[in-house]
Order: sequence, then structure tokens, then C-alpha cells
Amino acid sequence: MEKTVLIIKPDAVRRGLIGHVIGRLERAGFKILEMRLERWNRDDAARFYAVHRGKSFYEGLLEFMISGPIVPVLLEKENAISDLRELIGETDPQAAACGTIRQEIARDVRQNSVHASDSPETAVVESEFFFG
Repeated sequence: MEKTVLIIKPDAVRRGLIGHVIGRLERAGFKILEMRLERWNRDDAARFYAVHRGKSFYEGLLEFMISGPIVPVLLEKENAISDLRELIGETDPQAAACGTIRQEIARDVRQNSVHASDSPETAVVESEFFFG
């Protein structure tokens, strides 16, 4: 079994889509190991997104991620990382495949509703960041 992390971002939380996203995860066979509602401060967001520091979208990303509560979720499933990436779709919802979470609920490339670990190494780092 493989573990991965999904974050339900502030835009989806604000629009009451936590249940929708969780339902999609459960129907896709993911086991929820841990989850919680939390609110980041700027330091939390900066630590999590340190890999993007210096990029043109960095400041806007931080502002967006501290604009409201988020829901980090620790998931488990065979091939969890690749299956979750497929389920959520491309970062830009205009490019996301039909039926993916981002295609369904994301507003744009910045307010894209969910984040998912992109590799086994990232999944470990993100799991430790949220769940110790």
C-alpha cells in the first residue's frame, strides 16, 4: 500500500465542497487515514511551498493558501500517488480531463481546489509536514 497527501484548498472549502472531494476519494478506493481542518499562517504556507520560492506565482500562491481554511488528508491505496494525480487532473482546469476533480470544481489555474503529492519522496515530506 502507498500513502499520499491531498489538500482541499481554500476555494473548495469556501464553496462547501469538502464532502464532494472526500466522496470522490472514497469512491475511487482511497482509504482516509487522517484528515483535519486547519488554517495556515504565512510562515506555514512559505515552508510548505518553499520549492516555489522565487517563481512568479509564489506570492499569489501564499496569499491564496492563507485566505481560508484548508483540509489536509492522508490517504492510502495501491498506486495511491499516480491514481490520485489522475483523479484530480491537470493543474489548469481548462486542460484537465473530463471527470477529474479539477475539471469539475476548480475555478482557474491558481484556485484549482486541490493539491496532491507528485512523487513518493514528496508524499513522505508532505505527510510528515501535516501528520508527523
